[in-house]
Amino acid sequence: MIARIWHGYTTPANADAYEATLKPELLPGINKVPGYRGSFVLRRVVDGEVEFLTVMVWDSIDAIRAVAGPHYEAAIIPENRLQFLSHYDTVSSHYEIASIAGLAGVAS
Repeated sequence: MIARIWHGYTTPANADAYEATLKPELLPGINKVPGYRGSFVLRRVVDGEVEFLTVMVWDSIDAIRAVAGPHYEAAIIPENRLQFLSHYDTVSSHYEIASIAGLAGVAS
């Protein structure tokens, strides 16, 4: 399995509105995509900003490529969310998941 990790940053004033755009799906329609296993949205205040870290769990890099295309590392940010972000990663990082413990529905 693969974890796709991305960071975005907002002002404290925009944080709740931005977070609301991530629910119930991180990306519109993503829950129906073959190979998508789930996601996490992490949030913290750091240096006067609010950092969001998203972790999307996929069966494979090929599953990601099927959705994102040949430039699968490029960040996918729906247009309506850009207004809330002060800066963000332009690419996502991908990690092979070496171990999962205690997360029902994520481990195969």
